[in-house]
Amino acid sequence: MNRLLYPLLGLAAVAAIVLGALYTNRGSRMELSGEIQKVRTHAIGDRSSVAIVDFRASNPADYPFMIRTVEVFLDGSGGGPSAEGAIVADVDARRLFDAVPGLGPKYNDSLKVRDQLGPKSVNDRMIAARFDLPVADLDRRVRFRLRLQDIDSGDAFCEITESKAKP
Repeated sequence: MNRLLYPLLGLAAVAAIVLGALYTNRGSRMELSGEIQKVRTHAIGDRSSVAIVDFRASNPADYPFMIRTVEVFLDGSGGGPSAEGAIVADVDARRLFDAVPGLGPKYNDSLKVRDQLGPKSVNDRMIAARFDLPVADLDRRVRFRLRLQDIDSGDAFCEITESKAKP
């Protein structure tokens, strides 16, 4: 019995140290989570359209998440290829909402490069993107994906995806 007591106490001490280190560092990982809440599409021409993507992003870290890059991808229906959208500047997005009342109101601020999502915060934002595709292709999509990169994270990206209900 005495032979097992000291190794078990040692294992318990090591486990307590490891768990303590994990607990104290729980907010140091830069990782966003979120969901796409609403997507609005509109035709600009026969082979060009725009998508307005409203989303919610949560930053559980103890540090702000500063946006380095923003990308919007459309995953096509039927296993078709993905298409990357061209991000529309906030000034142009405002003009788009003024010119096309059918889009409805601009609910959220646009997410821009160098924007900060505060520590331990939930943020509602939007992104407008232009696609060189007919609006019918956008409406038949499998999903939209937003890909965001933190300014300090190197090659690490976080992705927020749409969960589109099947008809």
